[in-house]
Order: sequence, then structure tokens, then C-alpha cells
Amino acid sequence: MWLKICPLSFKNHGLLEMDRGMSASLWCEEVEEDQSQDQSQDQTEARGHTAGSPSQLRAAWDPTVSGHRVIQRLLHVEERYMPSVLYITLIQREPEHREELAKWALEVCCDCGCDEAVFPLSVSLMDRFLSATLSLPISPYCLAASCILIASKLSECDTITADTLCAAAEYSFQPSNLRDMERVILGTLRWDTAAVTPQDFLPHFLASVEDRGDGDSEDSVEVLLSTLRRHSDTLAAMCACDSQFLGAPPSLVAAASLNCALRGLGNKGPGQLAVICEALAELCQADLAVLQCYSDMIEYGLRQRLRSGLQQGPMEKEEEVESERPGTPTDMREIDF
Repeated sequence: MWLKICPLSFKNHGLLEMDRGMSASLWCEEVEEDQSQDQSQDQTEARGHTAGSPSQLRAAWDPTVSGHRVIQRLLHVEERYMPSVLYITLIQREPEHREELAKWALEVCCDCGCDEAVFPLSVSLMDRFLSATLSLPISPYCLAASCILIASKLSECDTITADTLCAAAEYSFQPSNLRDMERVILGTLRWDTAAVTPQDFLPHFLASVEDRGDGDSEDSVEVLLSTLRRHSDTLAAMCACDSQFLGAPPSLVAAASLNCALRGLGNKGPGQLAVICEALAELCQADLAVLQCYSDMIEYGLRQRLRSGLQQGPMEKEEEVESERPGTPTDMREIDF
């Protein structure tokens, strides 16, 4: 055995008897690779290879599912998915291993073109599993890959395959190990996998920013919100990789990321930024000083990442960037994960 675990047990041997004599298995049984490829080819041929058509169709944003009531519900639920204080304390002593796994998961999600919700959810699953067990499996990358697989199944229509994850880890584990680890994670978390992440708060916080558009045109507001969403997602992903944000609630990380994105764009004056910052602090039920402190921490981490990237690049590029951007605030458009 590659991992010493106790076998999972469910009532009725993992089967739930449903109405009309139907049964559904709780196990994450994957089809073989050749069968999955045949099925995907059949589905592609059935779609008729429509030129220019998107592979996934997403529903438009519904304003009726936003508002103060939804934010309050998310704030109430997010406390259930926070890791334990003991786990946070242990990670803070030696954060290198956890950050290495999180950065590897980010690279895999980016290379595979996963939805922006997959990475933060996978990191949340990994932290919750380690918080419950307080032990790292023999193959940590198998744990991270299994969390990505579960998050992909929850967030995407075209999920990432087990063979793709094994290839990303240079086949340090097999698909059978990945599926075994997936069952262990689901059993440990008792199938409660739909955790609340900063990406769940961002659309609602952005809707609040849209209400304070100061009479801008519809096109400019739409472009601004799209840019803010991209930059906020990037900053929230950076916070997921940084262990010093491990104990922060997802709502606070989302509000601080959005606040930093607004600062970085530089299209609003100090008075407007102060008003929006107060509104974000009220929405996430955090003290204004705490929100500003986390915003400063994110900006500092962003500058450190940019500085390390510039040091690795050619000297001409460094001199050009230094001449164009002599000081803060940091330009959000220069960062590349």
C-alpha cells in the first residue's frame, strides 16, 4: 500500500437506494482512459464541430441572486470551512511545503485551462483535509491532484482527467492511487466539498462597486468590472498560495483583493477609494483598519513577486520598468502567474 489508511465505510456499502428502484453510487468510479476518450469523441462528433462555438455555455449573471441577503448567508457559511487553529499554527512554523503544493496546484490549473473557481476550491479542500488529519500522505502531490480533481468535478462541465493530473506530476503516482486518495478525502470531509472561497464573494462585492459607478457609461462600467474581476482573481490566487493568509476568512481576502485591484487601476480618486473601502469593510463585516492592513499585505506580496520576476529577467527590461514605474502603487497589469 502506498498510503496506510483505514478502509472507508458507508451505509449500504456506498449505495443510496432512491425512489423507483434506482440506485446511485457514492464512490467516485472513473471510467478507463480509452473509454473516456471514445465517449468524448462521440460527444464532439454529436455537436457537429460547430466552428467558433464555445465548448461551454455559461449562464449570465442574475442580479436577483445578489445583494445583502446572499452575502450574509455566505458570511455565515464560510466559518464552517475554516481550517483549525492548530493546523494554522503548525503551518506558520514551516510554510514551505504547503506553499509548494499550492503553487504546483496553481500551475496545473493554469496549464489545463481550468475555471478560476477550481484552484481556490482545491486549496481549500487540501487545507481542510490536512486540518482534519494533521498528517501529510506519502505522496503530497497525489493529495493536491486529488483536490484539483474534486474541485474540477464541482466547478466545470468538462472536468480534468486523472491521466492529465498524473502526467502533470510526472507519473509519481498512478490513476488508481489518485482515485483512492480521492475517496479518502471525500470520506474525511464527509462529502462536504462545496466550500466557500473568495471567488464566491467577488461577484457580489463587484455588484456593490457597480452601484457606485458615478454615472459612467455602460460600456466603461462593464470593462471596469471585467478588469477588476480578473485582477481580483489573480490577487486572491496569490493569497491562496501565501500561508500568512491561511487564517483569514474568504470574505476578507476577497474584499482586500478587490480593494487592491481598485488601487492598482488608479482610475478613482482618494475620496472614491475611501468610500468603496468603507463599503467593502461593511459588506465583509470587518473593521476598516483590518481591511486596510490586509490590503497592504497583498500589495507588499505583489511587489515582492514582481521584484523577484524582474530580477530574473534581462537588465534592459528592469531599467525600462523602473523608469516607467518609479514607485507605488503597483501596476496590476504587470503581474503574471
